Parts: sequence; C-alpha cells; structure tokens
Amino acid sequence: MKRVEIPSRFFFSTPPAPCPYLENRMERKIVTLLAGEDPDHLHNALSLAGFRRSQDLAYRPACEGCNACIPIRVNTRGFEASRSQRRIWSKNRTLKAVEKPALASSEHFELFRKYLNSRHADGGMADMNYSDYQAMVEDSPVKSVLVEFRHDDGTLFAVCLTDQMDDGLSLVYSFYDPDEEKRSPGSFIILWHILQARYLAMPYVYLGYWIAESPKMAYKKRFQPVEILTKEGWQKLNK
Repeated sequence: MKRVEIPSRFFFSTPPAPCPYLENRMERKIVTLLAGEDPDHLHNALSLAGFRRSQDLAYRPACEGCNACIPIRVNTRGFEASRSQRRIWSKNRTLKAVEKPALASSEHFELFRKYLNSRHADGGMADMNYSDYQAMVEDSPVKSVLVEFRHDDGTLFAVCLTDQMDDGLSLVYSFYDPDEEKRSPGSFIILWHILQARYLAMPYVYLGYWIAESPKMAYKKRFQPVEILTKEGWQKLNK
C-alpha cells in the first residue's frame, strides 16, 4: 500500500446528524480546512485518502459503527462504455459543454433550485438561498470550474462544479433540469468527465462515495473499471 503523505494540520469532528442516505442511521464527519501555502497539493493528498471538498473544507465520513460510505473513482484509461452508457451518450450527443470560471449566476441558481425542489426537497440543501449557492460555488481555494451543458438553442441543461486535480477530475456537485430525466443527465455528466479526463491525460475521475445500500449512490459502480479505497489502498471493484 502506497502511503499518502498529508501535511500536519488540525482535524475536527462534526456532531452526529441524521444520515441523508440510509434510514435510521446517524452521520458524523472529520473535517479540516483547505488552507496553507499550497491548498491544491493538500486537496490532492486528502482526495487520495478518501476526503471530499465542500467550499474551503475537506471532509470524510467517520460514523460510529458504519462504514457504508466508500470513496470511489473511475479508472479512465481502462474505461469502456456499456451498451446502455453508449445509448445515453447518443441521446445527449448534441449538447454543448463549456468550462467557465467558478462564479455563481442567477441562471444557474434557478436551475439549481428547480433541481432541488424536484429531487431533494427534503434534503439538507433544500433551504439554500442564492448566497448559500454562491458560497458553494465560489468559496474554493483550489482549481475549480463550472461545466455548463446546453442545448443547441442555448437552453441550460445541466451544470457541474468540478475540481481539477493533478491526477484527475473530481465532481463536487452537479445538477440538471429534472424535466430531462429520460435523458439520464447524471450518467451523461459522468461520461463527459471521463472523456474529458482522458483528453487531458488524467487517469481518474473522482465520484465521491459509493454506498451499496443506497440507490442514490450505488449506480456509481457501473462506470467500470472503478476503484474503491480500502484498508489496503485503492483497489479495483468488480462488477
């Protein structure tokens, strides 16, 4: 197992709160501030150790008696799209993707609210206002972009906040028009990032946490080959 060197720093634990993915469970996180002379290097090191970014914080689940959240990433060099994934790409092949600076806009926020109201009306982000959204997008000490996906007529289809790391792309948060559900926008966004990482010669796309028991999170293992972080390090997860 290759040891991940993380610069000395302070880590804090959050108080227990209801788990957003599994019923009747409580979640707790370990967090640290992404600060210092080289926050990008720190972000890379923490990502290799299974941490995720939220604004200027890096966090990792540390729930008592539960290890359901498993860090997962796609190996872009070995990726081969399945038949269903090829169909998803074909359905969305006319969409245009553009990378933009990580700056909030009223157009993006309107789609963000529509997405939350449709998909996560009871979630922890349900009450987010424009200032909250702006902080989520703009309070980043690391290299981040917003990837816009639009129809030919300019209509906004989806947006993804993406971190650019040394060894890959990390999908921080994505949202899309819920009226386009039949086009599988969530899977399409991942497929686009896999191809983009390949183009940039980056070996990985980080997808956050895989939770086998949660339908909202279990789908991530479909983008084979994927690797999960175990006690022995990053290892391939079989289908």
